[in-house]
Amino acid sequence: MSDRLEDLRRRIEEDPASIAFAQLAEECRRVGLHQEAIEICRRGLARHPGYLSARVTLGRSLLHLGQLDEAQQELETVLQGAPENLAAIRARGDLYRRRGDIPHALEQYSAALRLAPNDPELERGFEELSAALTDAANEREDGGTRSLLAALEQWLAAIHVTRAQRSA
Repeated sequence: MSDRLEDLRRRIEEDPASIAFAQLAEECRRVGLHQEAIEICRRGLARHPGYLSARVTLGRSLLHLGQLDEAQQELETVLQGAPENLAAIRARGDLYRRRGDIPHALEQYSAALRLAPNDPELERGFEELSAALTDAANEREDGGTRSLLAALEQWLAAIHVTRAQRSA
């Protein structure tokens, strides 16, 4: 464990009402202790329900553990109070991406890019999703074209049969 984690844990033990719980939870999340981050956030938010950055950490940890509905609820709460919270917007984009909802994920990443226009990770995510959306559209178009061609071939075959019957 890092010294920072231990220092934050000590601060919380000395003062359980401290808002340092949010920093501790974020540090836990960063090192992959998502379940611990969730528990710390929930305890802290019981005392400080309006602490939005702790709700972002909670939402991101829930998202990491696949608890998508709960994560979305936390992120929506944050965005109601702070509509331009970059971390919450980005996390909501990640959430939609995990659900396979590419159009909504792109919308969130686009909003995040307006707030952080030179973020290479956001740009890369946006480009990947745009390419996936384009590929999906092309596949649908190709499938539609194949269906149309099959229908036209059946129609032409029917015309040939009708002509053959008339000339016989």
